[in-house]
Amino acid sequence: MHPALRSHRSLIMGRRGAVATNHPVATQAGLDVLRAGGTAVDATIAVSLLLGVVEPAMSGLGGDGFFNIHLAGRSGFCVNATGAAPRAATPEAYGDGIPVAGPRSTSTPGLLAGLALLHARHGSLPWVRLVAPAIEAARDGFAATHAYGHFANECLPKLRASAPSAARFLADGGPPALGALVVQPELAETLEAIGANGAEGFYRGRLAERLVAGIAEAGGMVAAADLAACTAEIQAPIAIPFRGFEVRQTPPNSTGFTFLQMLRILDRFELEAHDLGGAGLIHLMVEAKKRAFLDRERWGADPRGLDIPLARLLSADYAMEQAALIDPRRSADLPVRPGTESDTTYFCVVDAAGNAVSAIQSINSAFGSGVTAGDTGVLLNNRMAYWHLDDGHPNRLRPGMRVRHTMNAPIVFRDGKLWGVFGTPGADNQVQVNMQVMVAMAVFGLDPQQALEMPRWTSNQVGQPANYPHAGDAVLTLEAGLADAAKALEALGHQVRVVPPLEGPCSVEAIRVLENGVRMAGSDPRRDGWAAAY
Repeated sequence: MHPALRSHRSLIMGRRGAVATNHPVATQAGLDVLRAGGTAVDATIAVSLLLGVVEPAMSGLGGDGFFNIHLAGRSGFCVNATGAAPRAATPEAYGDGIPVAGPRSTSTPGLLAGLALLHARHGSLPWVRLVAPAIEAARDGFAATHAYGHFANECLPKLRASAPSAARFLADGGPPALGALVVQPELAETLEAIGANGAEGFYRGRLAERLVAGIAEAGGMVAAADLAACTAEIQAPIAIPFRGFEVRQTPPNSTGFTFLQMLRILDRFELEAHDLGGAGLIHLMVEAKKRAFLDRERWGADPRGLDIPLARLLSADYAMEQAALIDPRRSADLPVRPGTESDTTYFCVVDAAGNAVSAIQSINSAFGSGVTAGDTGVLLNNRMAYWHLDDGHPNRLRPGMRVRHTMNAPIVFRDGKLWGVFGTPGADNQVQVNMQVMVAMAVFGLDPQQALEMPRWTSNQVGQPANYPHAGDAVLTLEAGLADAAKALEALGHQVRVVPPLEGPCSVEAIRVLENGVRMAGSDPRRDGWAAAY
């Protein structure tokens, strides 16, 4: 461990199970499921649905997700729960550009299909039991936090533009007061129907009809045929070796391969020769990130429409080629041509048997499109904003295909045993911050809470931002704890901006599994995250 680096939250430890999410109510629900004899998969379903209620700015039934699953003694797998672009969503339909809010920014929501698939294959507790915590929170309300008020205040125009959204997420047209109850009776009714009848009705039944009617009334493009065609997909994880570890990730259309590329490139350098938080190490990591993001722009897409050379991109030879292009004395100007932080939520679970889930879900930007679909209480995503419109771009809008997602969900093994799960929301910043956490824990020996509270950086490149029109600058943002490195980084050619402590992006959750079986959990203080274990 690294005792010199202080953390201000307690490191959570337990011998049986651990849960770390971006909201204390969701963490408690996940722990309750584990204590009741449920598995990590059961807890994942309960947490996922509950987060969509108590953290509505980040995820929900109207969004998408990825789940990276480890079942002890069995092969791992991933669940791709991301929906496709509506059939009516052609590039020609967006001749004036893709809106980042409003009804035309919504793609088909895939999250619930993924949860239903998980439960059908590996759930042990009854489905209705796992939906119950979300129903209760929607019906009885949850207390608005500082983070909730912050995001509601940021999103006032788009929430006010949708009467159902304004009625449930605002109070007198503004953010609700700290501690005020946010009650969602329409969503509670929808969740009750899902609890009683499963996910089928959401995509192909009476609930689907109401959802489509609400979307059409608002002016959206998702039709009955789009919902009916939505299915989740089982995928094999992708993986690389790194410093004696095996790091597994969610495959494309996830950006998990970019995270693996960055680690592959870093593995060519003597990272221990640098100080953690020093300019030399930050520079190497930023330059590795830039190289990997060039390939993300070339190859990040739905693999059903593009032959992505993952074996080459993740190979040791290619990593060596990329590492050789990094100048340790100078920053490279690498715009990601052709070519805002989005808001998502990450959580992880490890149960007593050693099963683990690394999970991430999102409605894209804070409060997604801002549009609630009619009387269903379902807040819709604005994931259409992730498409490109440039001719020839691998992520060019194609109806019925899945957009490139920034979401990714790592799992790490050592000597064939589960070592850790961690991840974060934060759009393009996700893989960058995940890389910093991995290096801090795996190379420098930090415990999860130290790694999550550690000051962080994020790098932007021109053409990088995920949301349309994909513009951006070339700024390297440092939290104040890294300010001592600013001058040295500027001397290397980086354009640096320093922000106050804990005001960098992302909200990481992490669980480490020690050799003695202890589950060690940490939670990021930058939002409402909380970790628990027993």
